[in-house]
Amino acid sequence: MQSCRMVDQGFPQGKCMTQTSKGVKTACRATLKKSDGVWSRVIKSAHLSRPEDYFSIYQSGCNHECLKCHSWEFSQIFSGHWISTEEIAEMCKDYERNVTFEEPRERALMSTATDLCRHCGACVLYGKRSKFCPGKLEPEQVVLSPQGWGPARNIVAFTGGDVVCCAEFYAEATKKIKEKCENIFVLIETNGYGLTPKNMDTLREAGVDSYWLDIKAYDEEVYRKLCGTTNEWILKLPQELIARDFVLEVLTLYIPGWVEEDQIVKIAEIVKDADPLIPFTILAFFPQYKLRDVRPPTLKEMVETYSKVKSVGLKTVKLGNIGVFAKTNKDVETLYTIVGEEGID
Repeated sequence: MQSCRMVDQGFPQGKCMTQTSKGVKTACRATLKKSDGVWSRVIKSAHLSRPEDYFSIYQSGCNHECLKCHSWEFSQIFSGHWISTEEIAEMCKDYERNVTFEEPRERALMSTATDLCRHCGACVLYGKRSKFCPGKLEPEQVVLSPQGWGPARNIVAFTGGDVVCCAEFYAEATKKIKEKCENIFVLIETNGYGLTPKNMDTLREAGVDSYWLDIKAYDEEVYRKLCGTTNEWILKLPQELIARDFVLEVLTLYIPGWVEEDQIVKIAEIVKDADPLIPFTILAFFPQYKLRDVRPPTLKEMVETYSKVKSVGLKTVKLGNIGVFAKTNKDVETLYTIVGEEGID
């Protein structure tokens, strides 16, 4: 039986059990395989996503079991189809043909999407821009996808479940994507658990460009209760990733009673120490999976946390999932007055 790659590198195994039709297995054994020298992964779906405005590859199986997971139907349960790295590269090549806006590598991030478009589709549907439109795109650059209107940017992202602990798959997929495509950047949305020094070096050599790093809590006890693992190494990742010349953004979720202002500010301080230019997003929690009885944060809580994080010294701070805490037009107007357009993701 194949040993755990994390344990082999001196790290504890994650909380990575995945439900399958043949019982419970670790995510790497349930949703990852190598046949005839080529890696394959169980993929739930792949499409141009919003509000990220990039091609998202939604993966089944994960090395965390987060109580608040919004993708639990396929990250915790085997769901999807086996797709090889060759097929993934072909999908990306097909996507590249429909790219409407090309970003430079330093903007190969989720957080840069709202700089270009607010995803209302008004310019296409009504021939008139909304008052919140950044005015940076022509209507022909705004296209419809399964999740709404926006541009198609030259970025491909691995999202959903996360087995970056098995870096060989992502390295092989990245190399093949870069071979097939002319100007596509590869982003990995990750909890960071699998980003050991060896794995980061492997992924850097393969050509991975950027990471959307979800730091789920600062307090280790809270992190273990929330995700089933330790966060000791994860809190060191901003420094480690920047040192390897990856493009990085960090997000954390405001979860009342679990992860509130005090922890979010401490995470922001770690990010600032790595580089104050790293974009930082505070997302509003909404009830999901095993935390359905936990309320979402209020407008007051989100705005106060935003202000405290800004005071840390980060240059780019945004609030996300605003529909969760700004439910009325008055709320939205108040939010824009306090944080401005640049503070809303």
